[in-house]
Amino acid sequence: MKSECLPFSQIPHTTPLFADFLSDHSKVQRFYPRSAYFKQWMKDEAAAIRYDAARRERVAAILMRQNEAWGAASKTVENIRRLRAGAATVVTGQQVGLFGGPSFSIFKALTAVKLAGEATRGGVDCVPVFWLATEDHDLEEVSHIAVPGPEGSLQTIATATQGVPNAPVGTVRFGTEIQFAVDAVGALLGESEAVSSVRACYRPGENFGASFARLFTQWFAEWGVILLDASDPELHQIAEPIYRTALERSGEIEEALLARGRELEAAGYHQQVKITPSSSLLFSVHEGGRVPVQRRGKDFVIDQETVSSAELLKRLSSAPQDFSGNVLLRPVVQDYLLPTLAYTGGSAEVGYFAQAGVVYQALLGRMTPVVPRFSATLIEAKPKTVLERYGLTFADLFGPVPVREQLAAHALSTDLQSAFERAQAATKDALMAIRGSLEKLDKTLVDAANNAEGKMLHQLESLRARAARAELLQSEILDRKAAFLSNALYPNKVLQEREIAGVYFLARYGADLLRGVYEAIHPDCVDHQLISL
Repeated sequence: MKSECLPFSQIPHTTPLFADFLSDHSKVQRFYPRSAYFKQWMKDEAAAIRYDAARRERVAAILMRQNEAWGAASKTVENIRRLRAGAATVVTGQQVGLFGGPSFSIFKALTAVKLAGEATRGGVDCVPVFWLATEDHDLEEVSHIAVPGPEGSLQTIATATQGVPNAPVGTVRFGTEIQFAVDAVGALLGESEAVSSVRACYRPGENFGASFARLFTQWFAEWGVILLDASDPELHQIAEPIYRTALERSGEIEEALLARGRELEAAGYHQQVKITPSSSLLFSVHEGGRVPVQRRGKDFVIDQETVSSAELLKRLSSAPQDFSGNVLLRPVVQDYLLPTLAYTGGSAEVGYFAQAGVVYQALLGRMTPVVPRFSATLIEAKPKTVLERYGLTFADLFGPVPVREQLAAHALSTDLQSAFERAQAATKDALMAIRGSLEKLDKTLVDAANNAEGKMLHQLESLRARAARAELLQSEILDRKAAFLSNALYPNKVLQEREIAGVYFLARYGADLLRGVYEAIHPDCVDHQLISL
């Protein structure tokens, strides 16, 4: 694999908060106590971890039970034993998307592996943990994937699986309809080890959470990634004190979050989560669906039912498994359950941490550092050939000029291209001579000459663009190539890693792809990577 860097500052929609976090920590230090560079602070941060020995033993036992049920490899079992013996964790996590979800889910797991390895080599024993967001309730988001088809067009593969409205997705079970989605993957990608794993893990009677866990257990057996199902009732029992304190101090935490939001906006940054005066940090399961717990004065409201604070705390005590945290409480619960050295995630998660910092301080007294996950676009041979043939770069896909017109401009005949270039040069030369004479005659006419030159060159460029468009209209091939490039490298105008499923690349390149990506991850490089396969 050949890799080159593309700074996030050159990628559309990069937020100022994320850009400054990557490039100038001094600007955002009040929101992020640690920089984006893991090696700078990992030893100091390890000394700050406080983790109860009894909790460590209970969590390790749960992780062993969960991972063995998913067919854990010996490396994973060894890592859980290291955790039980005192190791710290580097944590990442993701929704349990169909067939492993987008490519960045793979990047997240491998980033956690790389960071844990760096810490261990640096003297801080550390293991990688992947938090399965099984309690998320956005079924539509996790029930489909996109993969390139034979002609390069994006194909959506989805399952029609349904559950109780707003049910935690990890609990939603597949019927026979899952077989149609599995067969569609096999038909599009062909048979491979990755597709065989999908067939083995996604079957009628299984659910989104367990299927995803079994799939990642197979894909990351070599590295011993520890998977954690957040919906486990025993984990909720351990986390009950955090939920309780979050409810008891909800007014105080709400004020701190509102103040943090104002502070972010005053600094020119955005709030990843909009906080309202009725916000609480908790969800509750009600009639099988996950609904927010809202504050109303001293009471709370759950799906239009008003519940006193005392009653809500009683319910929490008797059934903690019915409660879960929102995006700002979830990482705090995670780092109460685990001795987390760092969390690694994408730009949106980095944004969450700027706000979650006040929740961390209120409930744990320590904010876990966040580290940007590995981010990459995987460039296969065919799109790379098209880019090189037409003299384009990956960044040209972001530009204001449509890809079709850029291809057409480079596709103009050599003679016509040369003629435009000669005309441009001749215009500049002629106007330079005229300017020299005018300056001697009347200096006030020089500006008029400059203006004339600009207009003439603009007209030439306009004519060139019209010629390019005319060529485009005559060439369906260029139209197909433009669509192919966009779908392969910048689908739907978002980074490839967010749109194209990881199983597509694993089916084509096998486990060597995982090893190659792992080798390409360098904790001291936080740019986006362009990797030629």
